[in-house]
Amino acid sequence: MELCYSRPMSAIADALDRVSHAIQQAAKRSGRSPGDITLIAASKTTTPAQVESAINWGIRYFGENRVQESIKKFIDTGLIRKIEGLHLIGPLQSNKVKKAVGVFDVIHSVDSLKLGEKINQAAQKLSIQQKILIQVNIGAEQSKHGASIEETPRLAAAFRTMPNLSLRGLMAIPPMTESAEKTRAYFSALRHLGHDLGLYQFSMGMSSDFEIAIEEGASWIRVGTAIFGRRTD
Repeated sequence: MELCYSRPMSAIADALDRVSHAIQQAAKRSGRSPGDITLIAASKTTTPAQVESAINWGIRYFGENRVQESIKKFIDTGLIRKIEGLHLIGPLQSNKVKKAVGVFDVIHSVDSLKLGEKINQAAQKLSIQQKILIQVNIGAEQSKHGASIEETPRLAAAFRTMPNLSLRGLMAIPPMTESAEKTRAYFSALRHLGHDLGLYQFSMGMSSDFEIAIEEGASWIRVGTAIFGRRTD
């Protein structure tokens, strides 16, 4: 059975108000402008009706994990015309590259030279520059996707030579911790790594820790549960 989110559509507006307020407060604490932070609604397994409800309450950027699901939800329904950006925030398989390039404004999960080359080739055929982020395995976890910290500079240098890629920054999913505060060190490490590479945009922070991520320099936060509720069978 396909998963769905528990929060009724009528409650999405209140949830968005809470998230927006938290973004503003986190930005204020860190001396940043809320306008420098883009909220990406992580809409994996939501229905088109839930997405449309979020659009009606002001969400303009969505993040999806699966290419095929994204196409059915946003392209086939025409919802893509109602938003400003569709982001791929889940892993991208090599055999899905041709379908993903040009559909997603930003691909957050590029973690290998081979994948970057395939994206560059697909973008070249469409005569576009595909915006990408390097996904970094910031906690060196065997169970997670992402380039190692040591490998990331080499990937950044290679991607900058590819004419149909536009490298915008770094993305990371930190290890699970007992408290949101304990993710701070990972977000800080990603920011420092990016700055060393001349990259200043960061996709980091989810429902449980986006306020800490904002304080540490997040450009994009990927929030699902705090907007749509928990996924249920």
